[in-house]
Amino acid sequence: MNAMGIAQGVRQRPVLAYSLGVLLALAGLALREALFPHVRGIPFITFFPAVALTAFLGGVGPALVCATIGGVLAQSLFVERDPLVSMILYGAVCVIVSTSISYAIRAYLRLEQIEAERRAELEEQVASRTSERDRLWSLSQDPLMIADRDGTWLTASPAWERILGWPLEELLGQSSTGIMHPDDIETTRREREFLFGGGTSVRFQNRYRTKDGQYRWFSWNAVAEGDRMYGIARDVTDVRETARQLEQTQEALIQSQKIEAMGKVTGGVAHDFNNLLTPILGGLDLLKRRGLPDPRMERLVDGALQAAERARTLVQRLLAFARRQPLQVMPVDLAELVNSLEELIESTIGPRITLRIDLPHSLPSVQADPAQLEMALLNLAVNAADAMPDGGTLSIAATSVRLTGEGDGLPAGQWVRLTVSDTGIGMSPQILERAVEPFYSTKGVGRGTGLGLSMVHGLMGQLGGALRVESAPGEGTRVHLWFPAAEASRPDPKLQPKPAESSRSAGTALLVDDEPLVRMSVAAMLDSLGYTVTEAESAPEALRLIESAKDFDVIVTDHLMPGMTGTELAAEVKRGRPDQRVVIISGYSDLDEIAPDFPRLAKPFKEDELAQLIAL
Repeated sequence: MNAMGIAQGVRQRPVLAYSLGVLLALAGLALREALFPHVRGIPFITFFPAVALTAFLGGVGPALVCATIGGVLAQSLFVERDPLVSMILYGAVCVIVSTSISYAIRAYLRLEQIEAERRAELEEQVASRTSERDRLWSLSQDPLMIADRDGTWLTASPAWERILGWPLEELLGQSSTGIMHPDDIETTRREREFLFGGGTSVRFQNRYRTKDGQYRWFSWNAVAEGDRMYGIARDVTDVRETARQLEQTQEALIQSQKIEAMGKVTGGVAHDFNNLLTPILGGLDLLKRRGLPDPRMERLVDGALQAAERARTLVQRLLAFARRQPLQVMPVDLAELVNSLEELIESTIGPRITLRIDLPHSLPSVQADPAQLEMALLNLAVNAADAMPDGGTLSIAATSVRLTGEGDGLPAGQWVRLTVSDTGIGMSPQILERAVEPFYSTKGVGRGTGLGLSMVHGLMGQLGGALRVESAPGEGTRVHLWFPAAEASRPDPKLQPKPAESSRSAGTALLVDDEPLVRMSVAAMLDSLGYTVTEAESAPEALRLIESAKDFDVIVTDHLMPGMTGTELAAEVKRGRPDQRVVIISGYSDLDEIAPDFPRLAKPFKEDELAQLIAL
C-alpha cells in the first residue's frame, strides 16, 4: 500500500487521525529536546514537520490539534520577548500549511477516486461487451472459427460440436483437413491462400465429416488479418438438398409436360387411326360374313382381320398411354392378358433379360381395366429392366389368396396377387419408403419422371386393390399387385349372345359422322343388319333431317364432330323425343365424357358389336 493509501485509510478513521496528531506532537517535542536542548525561539524546526505529517495523514483537524499541543507543551521554548506574536505566527503558519496539505491530499484522493470509478466503469463495460460477445459466440447457430495460416483451428464456437458431433477439444489445435472431404482439400487450400493474400472469402463452400461419417456442406464468409483467419460458416446441406430436389422436380415436371404433349399428339393420332380402322375392320368383317368362294382369299381376309384386331389393341394402348382411355372395370383373365403381352414385354426389356411367366389358367378373373393394367405391367417391366443393367431375370407370377382381413390391410375375401419380381440391384429402406411418391426417381435427371410406380399405385387404388413393394439392396425387387377377384368368371366367348336377327333389327337408321369413310363402313353394317340408312355429316344436318322426316328407329352418331358433339345432339333429340334410341360412337375412347344413359361404342368395331349395342 502506498502513502496515499495510508492517508486515505487514516482519514476514514477520525479517532485514529486525532490520536496520530497527539502522538506526533509529543514526538516532535521529544525530538527537539533531544536534538536541540539549548535552542530557543519559535518551534517551527521541530513542530512544523509533525504538523505537516499530521495534515497529510489525518487532515486539517488533527493537524491543528497537533500544532496546539505542541505549542502548549513548548511554551518555554518561545522567545520571552514578544511571545504572543510568536505564538500567533506559529499558529497561522500551522493552519495555512496543514490546510494546504490537507486540501491537496483531498484533491488528489478525489482524483484517484474519480479515476477508480471511471476505471471500474470501463472494466464493467468491457466485461459486459465481452460477455455479450461470448454469448453471441456461444448462441450463434452459424459456426464461428479462428484459424492460422495452416488451417489449424485455434478457437471454435459450440455450434461446430452441435452440427458435426465432434467435441471441441478434438477439433481445436488440429488441422481442418482431418475432417474435410478429400475432394475439397485442394480448393480450400487455394481459398486460404487467397484470403491471406488480402482477399475476402464470400460464400465459399466445402464439406466436413460428422462424427457418424456423413458429410455436411458449409458456406463460408471469411477474412484474414496478420496470421489469423476469422470465418463464419453456415450449414447449407439441407438447402443444397432442397435445391437438388427442386431441380429434380422441375426436370420431372418438364418430362411430364413432354409426356403430356406426347399424349395429346398420341391421342390425336390414335383417334385418326380409329377412324381409319373402322372401315378396314368393318369392311373385312362384312366380307368374311358374306363368305368368300376362294379359300386363299378367305385366308387373306382372316389374316387382314387379325392384323386389324392387333392394330385396334395397339391403338387402345396408345390411348391408355395418352390417358384418353377411361377406366373400364370388367372381369379380366390375368393369364390371357399377361401372355398376350409377352412379346411386347420381351422387346421392352431387351435380350439380356430373361422373362418368366407363371400364371395358372385356373386363376379366377379379377376386377380391372385391361388397357390400364397392360400399361401398369409395361411400367413395372421398364423399372425392372433399369434395375438390371447387366441382365437378369424378370418373373411374372400370380396366385389366388383368401384373406381374413387381419394384419394384411385388405378386406377379407378372395383376392388374386400378381407379382412382378426382378433380380436387380434392389432398393434401400430410404428409397423404398418413397418409391410410390409422384416425381420421385433415382434414375437421374432426364432418365425418368418418377411417375411410373405412382401411376400403378393410383390405378390399384382405383380398382379397390393395393400395391405392395418388397426390396433390399442386392436382393432385387418384388412388386405385388392385389386385385379383388371378380364375382363371376370371365364370360366364355362361345357363350356370348349372338347378334340380333335382321328381321328384329329391320327399320330406319340415321347415321351421323363427319368422316366419309367411317359413314360408308357403318352404313354398310347397318344395311347388313336390315336398316334403311340415312346419312348426315354433321349434327345440324341431322337435326334438320329429324325435323323434316319421319321418326328413325335408331340414331347412330359420332361423338367428336365440328360444332355440336354427338352427346349434345343426343340430348337435343331426347328433349323432343324421349323414347328415341341413340347410340354414340367415338374414336377417342373418351367415353367417360358421354352421359351414362346413352349406349356407347368405341371405334373401331365389328358388325356384331354394333348389333348387340343397338339391340339393348
